[in-house]
Amino acid sequence: MRRILSILLENEPGSLSRIVGLFSQRAYNIDSLTVGTTADHTLSRITITTHGDDRVVEQITKQVNKLVDVLKIIDLTEVPHIERELLLVKVFAKDEATRAAVTRIADVYQGSIIDMGKQSYTLQLLSNAERLESFLDMLRHESDIIELVRSGAVGIGRGDKALKG
Repeated sequence: MRRILSILLENEPGSLSRIVGLFSQRAYNIDSLTVGTTADHTLSRITITTHGDDRVVEQITKQVNKLVDVLKIIDLTEVPHIERELLLVKVFAKDEATRAAVTRIADVYQGSIIDMGKQSYTLQLLSNAERLESFLDMLRHESDIIELVRSGAVGIGRGDKALKG
């Protein structure tokens, strides 16, 4: 099962490498990883997507909590949350029919064309992972994908509660 873990930790050199090292040592795969400072510049927030059952995620959570720099970790998949990921994709758009189809798909998914070449379009979409996959499936039916870049998921819990130190 896909899991989204949100980790609040001290913004210190080596903090990220200790988290990644913990995953590596225990042979847990990281599907995506995003890191940024919070409103308090002494703290960083890491969002990790991984796959595992309840037992695996519980082990990960316990091991991460043992690290000195970590203030808090939560499994966002266990609580109501909002998740977003940025997708940039370059597709062949060699003729008018393909350009029209790609433009229509971008409009339906509320994406945007951010660059045009002689035979290509670069599109951007900000959404959850499922919607991005659906968008890519539709694009693949109409054009060839030249290049694809995804940011990895970021997430935040819904409502008034917050992940704070």
